[in-house]
Amino acid sequence: MTVATAPAPAQFRGRPGPAGWLIIGLPVLLACLCFANKLGLLLIAPGPRVVIIFALLIAMMLTGLPISIALGLTVLIFIFTMTDVQIDVVALKLFTGIEKFEIMAIPFFILAGNFLTHGGVARRMIAFATSLIGHWHGGLALAGILACAMFALVCGSSVATVVAIGSIILPEMVRHGYPMRFGAGVITVAGSLGILMLPSIPKVIYAISTNTSIGALFVAGLLPGSMLTAMLCAVTWYIARKNDYPRLQRAPWSETWRAFRQSVWGLMLVVIIIGGIYSGIFTATEAAAMSAVYAFIISVYVYGEMRLKDVPRVLLRSANMSAMLLYIITNAVLFSFVLANENIPNALADWILGLQLGSWGFLLLVNLLLLLAGNFMEPSSIILIMAPILFPTAMSLGINPVHFGILIDVNMEVGLCHPPVGLNLYVASGISRIGITDLTMAVMPWLLTMLAFLVIVTYWPWLTLVLPRLLSMM
Repeated sequence: MTVATAPAPAQFRGRPGPAGWLIIGLPVLLACLCFANKLGLLLIAPGPRVVIIFALLIAMMLTGLPISIALGLTVLIFIFTMTDVQIDVVALKLFTGIEKFEIMAIPFFILAGNFLTHGGVARRMIAFATSLIGHWHGGLALAGILACAMFALVCGSSVATVVAIGSIILPEMVRHGYPMRFGAGVITVAGSLGILMLPSIPKVIYAISTNTSIGALFVAGLLPGSMLTAMLCAVTWYIARKNDYPRLQRAPWSETWRAFRQSVWGLMLVVIIIGGIYSGIFTATEAAAMSAVYAFIISVYVYGEMRLKDVPRVLLRSANMSAMLLYIITNAVLFSFVLANENIPNALADWILGLQLGSWGFLLLVNLLLLLAGNFMEPSSIILIMAPILFPTAMSLGINPVHFGILIDVNMEVGLCHPPVGLNLYVASGISRIGITDLTMAVMPWLLTMLAFLVIVTYWPWLTLVLPRLLSMM
């Protein structure tokens, strides 16, 4: 019996071209330099060693290796060829890197997001949002943005927000006469609210990397998230009014009240998270566990849109995603250990301070670095690599760690919405059946709006810090 196999992708057919050989040969060459140093054939000074570790990481990522594998290989090669670190220290770091209590928030928020995505919460939030503003110009698109904001308050994942809201609202928009490009552009960018509002996996990762309060970071995203929601709605309303896109009939208050009562079970999760953390009943990590339990209860027993036999599938999907993130975190902890061992963060801080850029110039530099990194890596990897490097300089310049975390978060939002690795873009493309190139052009009005919002968040720290200070969280 013969087994049919899929044809090899175009980039793997035949012999690689010159660029392919360069991409393959560069990490090999850098690794050979490292081993030459180990064997005493070559003496590499501390300065070039710093260049080698980053060049080796970038070279391995260019070969197409997953970021976790690229991090792990880079760290192991560097440790065993460029340092005197013992292997038992490496093994210890592998375990201590993920033994922090706060890391438990990541799998719990992932699990809560999966329950909410499949439990009917998104559909009820869309119905409530539509009843509120569906009669405005571009009403369904505005309802999609508002529903994304509400779902972001309880979910913590941008991709889950795009899937949950986009898979429901986009077919409805097309049915009512909206262009698919318009709808897909709106939802792609609005879905990024998933990592800015209350719970957020990137916030948890930043908090772990910098020892910042998770609760303060959660609350700090509320006002910026609300402002971004309003800005996206304003752009959407203007485009819809200019192009005379359809409007729904105004819903009577009785229908709005009924839609609110149906969605209130999902929205109550906001009260549980903020109320529990603020009152001291539980920590942010325990709030993540409560969110997962509550999401399970309303999905299975209140709304009844998820059956008990579906729960193992959701658990398995959440476990897979959690394992992937934890593996990245483990290797990133090793990478941070190597950086600290080589005194790179402090040396970089001294160098930047010597440039006398000031806090404004430094924040501009950070934005440019993070936006550039967003072209090559996904948010969790960027935060795990860049936060330990940039954080000491930010503290030396007197920048608040919570403000700095939200600034990084907004940069990650932008990265989710443009190629080549924008996850929201690929998810929305799959839902809408629009090519990546067309969708990239479609998101431009909202992407530019988000860049303007990034400037506001960067240079107006009050917007980020007022709520945590008001609630005495910092």
